[in-house]
Amino acid sequence: MDNVTGPEAIEPSLPFWVTVTEEGDDDSMGLFGGGEPALRSVPLGPLRKNLAETVDALQQLFEDAAARGGTLPLAEAQLSFQVTASGGIQLLGTGQVQGTRGLTLVFKRPS
Repeated sequence: MDNVTGPEAIEPSLPFWVTVTEEGDDDSMGLFGGGEPALRSVPLGPLRKNLAETVDALQQLFEDAAARGGTLPLAEAQLSFQVTASGGIQLLGTGQVQGTRGLTLVFKRPS
């Protein structure tokens, strides 16, 4: 199989502001963590795969929670996440949200 070179070989990416850690490891970069912010091109392939896997897992969790029923059924869930420079997804817990910025996904049951 021939190696593709030129514009066809470039993986599509999105620019993201990430925090460069002292270690310089791409997987340790998150969105506005505790280092110097830098604009990086995040590859869409890994980002798409990791986001899809995260959403699939969350949908299963939400389905399980909704199946419990009761007087307070799950009708909406909001989650924040960070994107690493290598396209990874890091969900943010409430303790991590303070002082950091993340992207928010809102899952809402259709009416």
